[in-house]
Amino acid sequence: MEKNEKVIILDFGSQYTQLIARKVRECNVYSEIHPFSISKEQLLALTPNAIILSGGPSSVYAEDAPHPSFDVLSLGLPTLGICYGLQLIAYTRAGNVDKAAKREFGKAFLKIKDSHNPLFEGVSLETQVWMSHGDSLNKLPEGFDIIADSDNSPICAISNVEKKIYGVQFHPEVQHSLEGKKILNNFLRNIVGLKDKWTAEAFIETAINEIKSKVGTDTVILGLSGGVDSTVAAVLLQKAIGDQLHCIHVDSGLMRLDESEKLMKLFAENFDMSIELVNGADKFLGEMAGVSDPEQKRKIIGRIFIELFEEAAVNHKDAKWLAQGTLYPDVIESISVKGPSATIKSHHNVGGLPEKMNMKILEPFRELFKDEVREVGRLLGVPAWFIDRHPFPGPGLGIRVLGDVTKEKCDLLRRADDIYINSLLEAGVYNDIWQAFAVLLPVKSVGVMGDERTYEFTCAIRAVTSTDGMTAEWYPMPYDLLEKISNNIINEVRGINRVVYDITSKPPGTIEWE
Repeated sequence: MEKNEKVIILDFGSQYTQLIARKVRECNVYSEIHPFSISKEQLLALTPNAIILSGGPSSVYAEDAPHPSFDVLSLGLPTLGICYGLQLIAYTRAGNVDKAAKREFGKAFLKIKDSHNPLFEGVSLETQVWMSHGDSLNKLPEGFDIIADSDNSPICAISNVEKKIYGVQFHPEVQHSLEGKKILNNFLRNIVGLKDKWTAEAFIETAINEIKSKVGTDTVILGLSGGVDSTVAAVLLQKAIGDQLHCIHVDSGLMRLDESEKLMKLFAENFDMSIELVNGADKFLGEMAGVSDPEQKRKIIGRIFIELFEEAAVNHKDAKWLAQGTLYPDVIESISVKGPSATIKSHHNVGGLPEKMNMKILEPFRELFKDEVREVGRLLGVPAWFIDRHPFPGPGLGIRVLGDVTKEKCDLLRRADDIYINSLLEAGVYNDIWQAFAVLLPVKSVGVMGDERTYEFTCAIRAVTSTDGMTAEWYPMPYDLLEKISNNIINEVRGINRVVYDITSKPPGTIEWE
């Protein structure tokens, strides 16, 4: 599918900007995020059908507030401003923005004043929305009408129907805005008039054609980590170029229980492709001996992975392309809202390989979010049990064994984690959870088993709910299930005598412990 229709989201620093893009795509419309500092020429070259101005933490009237270098509204494109975006519209059109008499953070109720406005077609006259602002409009910009208010925001939504410019003080992209997706869809379909459908089926068809055209008869190698992204990428590439693809899987010894065996079996039973298995467990664990600092562990794991991958890649000297499972969040997180001053971050285990190996990069998923990759995988025939697996960090158990890492500790954690995950699957709650895993703590405590006193490790188990991993809430695990998980781990894993449950949300914590 050619991206004939496209919405550009200008990012002003909101924590929800990625959610806007995801929600737009859920409406089957292709969207891209770009920093507010994009030039007029760059923006026009993208040929957008509409612009969405994101929220942001700044006050639009502040001296260092983010403002585009040109008048976005003068482009004549349908535009929707969200929170800060609404305030920017008002600020540039002789409205007035100031500190709100009462700040709004959290749930509020939007009261629609103009039920015939195309933005609110089919929306309840009073609907729950999510607010997050300390400033508000106290003077309507020229040429605009008030189409909705709330208790603390007399000017909560505005429109200039003739010029197709709209603004809302709330965040329609978050799930707490109960009819937010409907409002976004109204903007895209009713106001912008978009017709095309951005779907996983259409993506697959286009991606296969693009890969064939780009690669030609060249050989491609792919680092197959065992995660969803690289696995689905391998299946897509194999469908496009067949035997020209060669996959290399490095078993670091830091994988989940029987991970490498399950991966090889998955491909043997479902897909016919070349996979080389490299056993690097001794090298990884040997060089990590005595290392406790998490950042140092990450660097060692990354370096060894590159070394082993390079050694294996020698067998494919004719390869001209390195395929990676880069996702769209990796791309947009590499570009700060501050634009040109941004520092590009490395997101991949194989970072640095292309330069050393003189290869070109092939990233078939650099336009997709995680949930879109999962849908592509389902359509390509990757089994559901694999597609629906929770995220697993690149450094593996290296960052889930806190403190120094040994084979014995990894074996303990592998077994505990396997018992935990299988318990969630048996209880039918696994798919209700964004990510669940066990952590081995560098702490021993006294226990009693039978008539014997024990002095063994503590295992922490974690489960969170989330939509994208940016924020997360701890999962309210049923007490009887917690009891079963704890008993099974302690009874079946000799070396662990205590299990604790982590009830920290993100923020203030992170999802992983290291």
